[in-house]
Amino acid sequence: MAPDDELIRAARSLVGGFALSRSSLEAGTVACALRSAGGRICTGICVDLACGIGFCAEHAAVAELLKHRETAIASIVAVSTTSILPPCGRCRELLVQVDSSNFATAVTVAPDRAVPLRTLLPDHWLALP
Repeated sequence: MAPDDELIRAARSLVGGFALSRSSLEAGTVACALRSAGGRICTGICVDLACGIGFCAEHAAVAELLKHRETAIASIVAVSTTSILPPCGRCRELLVQVDSSNFATAVTVAPDRAVPLRTLLPDHWLALP
């Protein structure tokens, strides 16, 4: 699988942290772009708040996808200002629980490499018979 360069560019255009009500609370340090199975590009940024009530950039991008009544994701990438970031476990779970066909989603994990989401979720409970 090849990384989706258009998605990498879209995510990089959004990344860049900024302070919220206090300097220790911020948003935008990670950005995400995904392409739906229908071809729509959705994006999001993370929100880092106290008490764990923030959310990842992938969650914001999936929320945009759901607003369009779509659930299947062809490819996805998350970036910081310095690197491409594989999705955390919570985000991996979100992607497959939104649509089990997303086990096939191409996840960019490095500038030159994408893998199917199922590779990042071996022996997943939703994939059991």
